[in-house]
Amino acid sequence: MKRLSSSKRVVVNNVVKGEIEWEVRPGGMLVQRRNMGDASSAPLIKIKVSHSSYHHDIALPAQSTFGDLKRVLAQETGLEPKEQRLLFQGKEKDDEECLHMVGVKDMSKVVLLEDPASKERKLEEMNRNQTVLKACEEVAKVKSEVDKLSEKVTALEAIVGAGTKVTENEFLVLTELLMVQLLQLDSIEADGEAKVQKRVEVRRVQGLVDALDKLKARNSNPFVTSCNAVAVSSKWEAFESGVPSSTRITQEWEVFD
Repeated sequence: MKRLSSSKRVVVNNVVKGEIEWEVRPGGMLVQRRNMGDASSAPLIKIKVSHSSYHHDIALPAQSTFGDLKRVLAQETGLEPKEQRLLFQGKEKDDEECLHMVGVKDMSKVVLLEDPASKERKLEEMNRNQTVLKACEEVAKVKSEVDKLSEKVTALEAIVGAGTKVTENEFLVLTELLMVQLLQLDSIEADGEAKVQKRVEVRRVQGLVDALDKLKARNSNPFVTSCNAVAVSSKWEAFESGVPSSTRITQEWEVFD
């Protein structure tokens, strides 16, 4: 709406009652500018809004704008006003247009459509969330397997700590099983929360492999100190910024041959 800058003072019995502000309504009609008080005191009309398979009965002052209607519909539908498109008699209406000026009456029908760009953004976000959820489920499966292997490493620590000799094959098998889980983590494409969980499991597997390497050295020579053990912790530096490719993991595996 265009608001005129001019105004007129109304004088009744030599008393100034105030200024009249004017505005141009759609169609070129010059009328007194309405204010919120006028709108709130105007009679209510009920509008039937169709939104996909849903229907909403909205009651608001007849002098409200389509922008006002959008704000009410935002509470009903969860769609922000900028995400809404309102059609009346087959034509999209601007936020500034008044309901009664374009012919909206009691029990009139208005169609609500979601803005295509907004709908596409929500679809993309939903797809991203589904991808993250799938990745989290895959990481959770690996975590379950690593939990079982961790229990076996703990059991080996207790045996070696008690001075019992363990065959070297026990260490090799556990190490290989852990590396298989590391390869599985490497194959998971992860973002967001899934990426964080993935990194946690990678570091946990690294720690278990390091622990096995030290146990293996201690099992071979009970008198060896931790500083003499052949550790592979430095080999894991490549993982700090993410899981390496399968080829790199295979190369790191050579340290156990």
